[in-house]
Amino acid sequence: MDFWTEFLGSLLSGLLTTLQMILIAAPAGILMGLLLGTMRVYGGRVLSSLALSITAVFRGFPLLVTLFILFFGLSEIKIYLPPFWAAVIGFVLCSGAYISEYVRGSILSIEEGQSLAARSIGMTKLQEILYIILPQAIRRALPSISNEIAYMIQYSSLAFAVGVQEIFSISKTFNSIYFKSIEIFSVLAVIYIILGEISTYIFRFVEKRIRIPS
Repeated sequence: MDFWTEFLGSLLSGLLTTLQMILIAAPAGILMGLLLGTMRVYGGRVLSSLALSITAVFRGFPLLVTLFILFFGLSEIKIYLPPFWAAVIGFVLCSGAYISEYVRGSILSIEEGQSLAARSIGMTKLQEILYIILPQAIRRALPSISNEIAYMIQYSSLAFAVGVQEIFSISKTFNSIYFKSIEIFSVLAVIYIILGEISTYIFRFVEKRIRIPS
């Protein structure tokens, strides 16, 4: 079989796997970040400390270490995660920890007067958070969240370390067989650039849709 036919066919299969990982991990990481960031500010001593601990751990660990713990470490206590799900969970934990900091900072940047106004019209604390604080915090945090998802697209290549057959793993395998480094990794680089640009476009579109007219 011709090299390019075989390589591009295999790469397409790997691309589908990469997209599946990102499409699951990105929204889950954003939700985790929103939850942890909100807990940091409004969770009281116990929940705030718990959220801080989770954030500190998964921001402190290199992602590769997290993946190895999930895939290899858990197997020692008879918990076996498939490579795909070990990678996805690792991505969620890593991105969620970073996004939580963006959300926390955005919440703290909102003027205290808005909380006072919400209480003055009879809103409960939960209503204030859900309808007044979080919508504004999300708008303010969105550019940083967009950057984190762009990073996720890049570090999705680390999934090869736990055996996921994604685009980097397939490219690495083909390079070890055919030794066409420039051709193989140039194609791979273009794919990552395209994925990053698509992600950036989507977030810019969302930003425009939810922007409050000045």
